[in-house]
Amino acid sequence: MKRIAPITFTRAEYSSFVPVLKALRDAHGIETQLLVSGTHLSPQFGNTVEQIVTDGFSIADRIPMEIGSDTPEAVSRAVGLVMGGFAQSFARLKPDLLLLVGDRLELIAPATAALAARIPVAHISGGDLTEGAIDNQVRNAVTQMSHLHFVAMQEHADRLLRMGEESWRICVTGDPALDVLNEMRPMSREELAKSLGIELKPPLLVITFHPTTLGTTTAAQEVSALLSALQQVEGTLIFTMPNADSEWKTIVTRLTDFAAHHPSAQLYPSLGQLRYYSLLKHADVMVGNSSSGIWESPSFKIPAVNIGDRQRGRFRARNIIDVPCDSEKIHAGITRALSPQFRSSLAGLVNPFGDGGAARRIVDVLKSGFDSRSLLAKTSPV
Repeated sequence: MKRIAPITFTRAEYSSFVPVLKALRDAHGIETQLLVSGTHLSPQFGNTVEQIVTDGFSIADRIPMEIGSDTPEAVSRAVGLVMGGFAQSFARLKPDLLLLVGDRLELIAPATAALAARIPVAHISGGDLTEGAIDNQVRNAVTQMSHLHFVAMQEHADRLLRMGEESWRICVTGDPALDVLNEMRPMSREELAKSLGIELKPPLLVITFHPTTLGTTTAAQEVSALLSALQQVEGTLIFTMPNADSEWKTIVTRLTDFAAHHPSAQLYPSLGQLRYYSLLKHADVMVGNSSSGIWESPSFKIPAVNIGDRQRGRFRARNIIDVPCDSEKIHAGITRALSPQFRSSLAGLVNPFGDGGAARRIVDVLKSGFDSRSLLAKTSPV
């Protein structure tokens, strides 16, 4: 019996984990030790650990992480302290393998604790590029500390090979977050409006805006440009919470104030997977700088206005409209996205990041068996 420990910090990467967790639960010879930390345990971010419990997943341990402040010092301190929590959890649970997904800074904590404890790490979503955020360096660092790699596309696999990773460690699986779309029955527009408690007058915009983390402008300047553009847009504006990065409180404060003065706008700490994907089904456009706009919007064949440099370097489907962080350019991008001509041009769009079978491929590799000592001994490129 192999003990595999998936680790989730946020609602965003949890959506990628759901299909994998289901497949692990059904797999013979695997004991799943789900570890929950980060914003999942924070009331400010919707206490989304409750959704994990509602989804029927057993939690092996909850590792608290400080999220009270949004200064760079506080973020670094939180990552350092939570590393100790993971070290204690690993000593007690003794997992045979960690399973990490994504590129959040806090992934450094369990990856480093696992390195010291000689526990191999499997990483989902390596080989990607986000040159406008520190996520890029985090992702590459986690790649170097990982021993198995499940990537979304061949381009990402080729990048890992150039980084010196051995080919036998890399498997092209697609993005597991897309697996859910094949199984989920989205809510009707009426059901969704009732659940959200707001009338969904068209056009419906879904907006997620995160701190850039490597930008030359402040979060206050960036969110001002976004809200100035949205002032000129009629319709319903649904905001989702930013990540808990430096300056996240600035964004939340401005979005909360904006929503308080615009009856057709609402900010939600957490929507849950069903409501979020239902929103994307009925949305007319996505707006912001979230990876969801790049990775998931193509599955819904909706335009996505991508603001600024945060997602620079990522492969793009043809539904993406890139604009600088300038209010006039953002408004022009939204206007283009809402045009019938642009929407009709997306007919037949296929999501390049996965076909819905990623979780099965990932778990098939894990079920095939692995020797921890062989995984841990990585060969460096000459």
